[in-house]
Amino acid sequence: MENPKENPNPESTAGGVPKAVISRLSLYLRELEHLERTDKATTSSSQLGSVLGFSDAQVRKDLAYFGQFGYPGIGYRCSELIGAIRHILGTDRTWTCCLVGVGNLGRALLGYKGFHQRGFRVVAAFDVEHDKVGSSIEGVDVYHLDRLPELASENTITLGVIAVPAPAAQAVADRLVEAGIEGILNFAPTTITLPDGVSHVGVDLAMELEQLCFAVLNSRDKTND
Repeated sequence: MENPKENPNPESTAGGVPKAVISRLSLYLRELEHLERTDKATTSSSQLGSVLGFSDAQVRKDLAYFGQFGYPGIGYRCSELIGAIRHILGTDRTWTCCLVGVGNLGRALLGYKGFHQRGFRVVAAFDVEHDKVGSSIEGVDVYHLDRLPELASENTITLGVIAVPAPAAQAVADRLVEAGIEGILNFAPTTITLPDGVSHVGVDLAMELEQLCFAVLNSRDKTND
């Protein structure tokens, strides 16, 4: 395997945009979609920011990384800004995905309808346990992991989701990379090492709960001051 990618600034994306900005773009998109569902045609940076807990200046600064989207006296047209953010994030197209590990977590992920609604099409699942191979979960066929290269090529799979126990995560990541997967979403509670050119996002649910506990404790401390 190649040497791991070294990002000189781990807080930024490959394009130089801070990761926090990309995270906020997703939040803006969700709120804009909510506004559109409630028949709101326009919004402003102050309205977007107040709902999400950001200043209007922060909203404008975040969007300014990618261009100018507002209109004087109008603000932002919701439908236009939704389209622009989807294009920036790359979710204005369909992404073909696979999932490795069909235990409890993997089954839950396959049942999540939000993937399809967001343009992520899970075309295959993989496991090594014979009682799972050959089954179908939520309409997705489960194959033996050995067939990953074949099916990744046949289906032009770009993204892979890891939902295996932590000790197996690195080996699975290596096999995804060898199969030509360009982006990996890792739900295993461990850090994986990837070569240059392969993007990675880790989702550690226990870590998120730890962060939540810290926030709750600090909120209590401020209340008691």
